[in-house]
Amino acid sequence: MEYPGLYRFLADAVLTTHVAFVAFVVLGLFLILIGGICGWKWIRNPWFRAFHLAGIGVVVLQAWFGIVCPLTILEMNLRERAGDDTYGGTFIAHWLQRLLYYHAPPWVFIVCYTAFGMAVIGSWWKIRPRPFRKAARPPENSPAFHP
Repeated sequence: MEYPGLYRFLADAVLTTHVAFVAFVVLGLFLILIGGICGWKWIRNPWFRAFHLAGIGVVVLQAWFGIVCPLTILEMNLRERAGDDTYGGTFIAHWLQRLLYYHAPPWVFIVCYTAFGMAVIGSWWKIRPRPFRKAARPPENSPAFHP
């Protein structure tokens, strides 16, 4: 038995996740640059910066190797299972897709993603993240101390 409403809901959830990922990557760089100028300490968080760099790194590698984003593939499969046209569906899907998907030759995306990735890498030198902290060792007289 098929459940088109469930598949449509899951497709919308994947699309929302996809848009949130794009917002994290794009807005993340914007916030890093503004935060560097304004002296915001949180933008130097090494975990935030590592996840941000990894996010754009995945996008750049997918573009270079011609790999379609797994979130796009999953969403399209769920829409097909729901009986929808690809990129059709609910109100949420309609507007988020108009924001996220557009048509251009593949080389345009490769250049844009690569340039954006280089800007993220450049932000690591211009606005350095804090170093990762080592776990604090317990005092030597503590029962938890094991050299």
